[in-house]
Amino acid sequence: MISEKENYKMLLRGEVPEFIPRYRMMEWMVMPSLFMDLKSPDGYKMDEFGVELTTTSASMGAHMPVPGRVLLKDIRKWRDVIKAPDISDVDWAALAEKDLAKKDPANNPVVISAGGYFMTLMNFMTFTEGLCAMYEEPEEVYALFEYLSEYYLEKQRALTKYYNPDVYCIADDTAAWQFPFISEKMYRELVYPFHRKHAEMALDDGLFVTMHDCGKCETFIDDWVEMGVSAWEPAQVSNDLVAIKKKYGRRLAIMGGWDNTGRISFADQVSDEELREALYKYVDTLAPNAGFAFLAMMNGSQEDEEVKRKSAIIEDVYQNYAKSYYKTH
Repeated sequence: MISEKENYKMLLRGEVPEFIPRYRMMEWMVMPSLFMDLKSPDGYKMDEFGVELTTTSASMGAHMPVPGRVLLKDIRKWRDVIKAPDISDVDWAALAEKDLAKKDPANNPVVISAGGYFMTLMNFMTFTEGLCAMYEEPEEVYALFEYLSEYYLEKQRALTKYYNPDVYCIADDTAAWQFPFISEKMYRELVYPFHRKHAEMALDDGLFVTMHDCGKCETFIDDWVEMGVSAWEPAQVSNDLVAIKKKYGRRLAIMGGWDNTGRISFADQVSDEELREALYKYVDTLAPNAGFAFLAMMNGSQEDEEVKRKSAIIEDVYQNYAKSYYKTH
């Protein structure tokens, strides 16, 4: 049988894969462990810029800035506060060997990402102040993004050279559930130029480019496709996914499209029968004519017994209905 990696590459090339891929971002993404163990003086996890981070069991491991801990309070002072780390002397070969030892690059795709822009600014400043900065001081925001891009592109070059990736993922959550955080004009002027730099470098290096963007971000899709993005996740249901699939076809694979914030994704709110029915409808809506990767999951602690039981139902539907869809339909 074809490997997960080669099957996934068929999807990204706009072909009909042998089986519907199950998109596994956290298994496939390789984050350099260089900064994984950074801690603030108060014991919080910390990123390479000094943003203090925390998490809860409900977030399933995802980290957010610690409430009340603001790294950058005035965008005009960013040069005094934001310092990109020096990675010129990193032993990337040894780091790659260590990080890839936990993966299965022979059978699974290797996905890399060097960093975001919009969300990085929000993490530096909070959403209120970050959005105000983009509106009131766009020149300073652009200058900060230029500075960040020098660091991110240097990291991308190293990751591409030593980690032998298949995919570069642009990860930047520019939208809330019901609407984008910023206008198309602001995206194109302040964020798009930097997304495009990463896409161009990745494509020049023979990688596929994917987009991670939560919320109702469909207004930006034309720009993504134009820069070479071939797949998008998690493609939340607040977007018109049926219309998007009709417009772009297999040029933009929908990796997700599951109602991951609705009642159907909470184990204590959905019956077994409702869950199965929703899963069948999910696959039947997005799988035809390919351009789709399965990404259904239950919210909540993965140690919860009911979450485990409902997750087993999802696994059963994937293995016995979704995976072989193109052979049976």
